[in-house]
Amino acid sequence: MVNNELENQVRSVIDEHIRPKVQLDGGDIELIAVENEIVKIRFKGACVGCPFSFYTLVLGIQKTMQEHIPSIKKVISE
Repeated sequence: MVNNELENQVRSVIDEHIRPKVQLDGGDIELIAVENEIVKIRFKGACVGCPFSFYTLVLGIQKTMQEHIPSIKKVISE
């Protein structure tokens, strides 16, 4: 898959499935990069410094991303 296509798919999953849930708790996420099927994000708002952000990342964001785009290896945060 061409990297631009993959990045567009990742952006779509974030916008449609992930961001609305994160925003419910006053947070947000920003897509930084998609490289070698690894998605790099940055937490914003209430998510910054939240002790549960790791669980949000792995059990929420990464799981949702892999359900919609199985080729994604992992999601990491800056």
